[in-house]
Amino acid sequence: MKKSLKKYFPLFLLPTLAAFIIAFIVPFVMGVALSFTEFKTVTDAKWVGFDNYVRAFTTDSDFLHALGFTSLFAVVSIVTVNVIAFILALMLARGIRGTNFFRSVFFMPNLIGGIVLGYIWNLLINGLLSVNGVDITYKTQYGCWGLVVMTNWQLIGYMMVIYIAGLQNVPTDLIEAASIDGASPLKTLFRIKIPLVMPSITICTFLTLTNSFKMFDQNLALTAGAPERTTQMLALNIYDTFYGRMGWQGVGQAKAVVFFLIVAVLAFVQLRLTGSKEVEH
Repeated sequence: MKKSLKKYFPLFLLPTLAAFIIAFIVPFVMGVALSFTEFKTVTDAKWVGFDNYVRAFTTDSDFLHALGFTSLFAVVSIVTVNVIAFILALMLARGIRGTNFFRSVFFMPNLIGGIVLGYIWNLLINGLLSVNGVDITYKTQYGCWGLVVMTNWQLIGYMMVIYIAGLQNVPTDLIEAASIDGASPLKTLFRIKIPLVMPSITICTFLTLTNSFKMFDQNLALTAGAPERTTQMLALNIYDTFYGRMGWQGVGQAKAVVFFLIVAVLAFVQLRLTGSKEVEH
């Protein structure tokens, strides 16, 4: 069996590897190369070195604002999504009546597409704000908290399911032993449950971090960056630079490379920090 697997392994690997190289590796390498050029199409690229990166950080203040706004949004979303999802998981992991129904209800928002979700929440929030004669684009704070609420509504159910799976894997004998030793529920939570659920926390934090930084369609549908691009996140800023500003395609590509590096570094650091706190059963 092992000889057969070893013999035919390249044959089965080749289609997937070829698709990965064609659809990801080649475009990625071309994108990095184009970030050092000035171009309108791929065939007329002209080498300009690091000029695009300099322009991205010096002549375009919207990019730095989008970076700061996205970072703030990501921090708030990571905390709120994971705290609320973990609390709900604790409640639903107790086997109370109707648990499966509530799990399904909380998970359903994750099935709605981002652009549709953004328009739905745009109507809901504008309906509430219309009482005061304003809409979500009236103030930056309205758009910011609207994005946070929408993200929480979409992601909490998904993260909750992951936390429930982690809590169900906590050995019951440890919980019983802690109870016999007189440990309070709060001490049991912080000394036993949370340390043993750290793999789930690592996954949920990673997913929330990457989803928050990569958000595009919800941002476009909910605020489109209004008012005056103060609620514009990184992905939307890169899109507007590349497709909305003539002659700025190279700068948009440079922003995309910077965006990739930021997300990759943050995700790597987060995985190392939370992964180091994981314990074995």
